[in-house]
Amino acid sequence: MRRNVTIDWALRENVRACLRAMVKRILRRHGYPPDKQGKAAQTALEQAEPLSEGWAAA
Repeated sequence: MRRNVTIDWALRENVRACLRAMVKRILRRHGYPPDKQGKAAQTALEQAEPLSEGWAAA
């Protein structure tokens, strides 16, 4: 996620959709149940939002 974060990723829906898809691909690769992938991807994005300020600045 860190490599794909842009400065305004929290504001642009297309960037958020790309990050969601990336998280779902990772979950699928590691055998995460398909019916729980949507919630897990949303949780991952919510957890990444506070960290993104430091990632975008670096």
